[in-house]
Amino acid sequence: MNRSERTGNLVMAAMMVCLVMVATFLIRIPSPFTHGYLHLGDAMVFMSVMVLGRNRGSVAAGIGSALADILGGYAAYAPWTFVIKGMMAFTMGLCMDKSLNKMIGMVLGGLLMVAGYIAVDGIFAGNMMSGILGAPFNVMQFAVGMVLTVVLSGALYKTPIKKYFSYTEDKKQD
Repeated sequence: MNRSERTGNLVMAAMMVCLVMVATFLIRIPSPFTHGYLHLGDAMVFMSVMVLGRNRGSVAAGIGSALADILGGYAAYAPWTFVIKGMMAFTMGLCMDKSLNKMIGMVLGGLLMVAGYIAVDGIFAGNMMSGILGAPFNVMQFAVGMVLTVVLSGALYKTPIKKYFSYTEDKKQD
């Protein structure tokens, strides 16, 4: 990989970190029963995998999500979010690497995220009931993220931007 490609990869990764952070931070709806919030950032978590691939997309998703927590006053969540959102993205990328549909990857990654936040919310609240009661809101959040990802990636696949995606319908990660 030459210097220009490395620079381009770094710029794309930084762009996805920013998009994840902004989509997570911009619209925040406090989640009942938990200390967390609902947001549209999961769409950009999924898009980071589509654009950057499994490994770089996972790092961008984790960093962007953790930054949103820090900037939004949820710093206690940031380390947990970094791991959970990174694993969410990694799971999606792993499924796509194994030639599974991106929808399967998003569902499995989303369910992993829900399980992670059940545990984290349970730790913060001192009992698991808080995390369990918040789970439907996390499911709704990643479901909306899936829909937005399908719509956005479908639209972008029809443009010259398609060449910047690591994953498309006709191309697996290089």
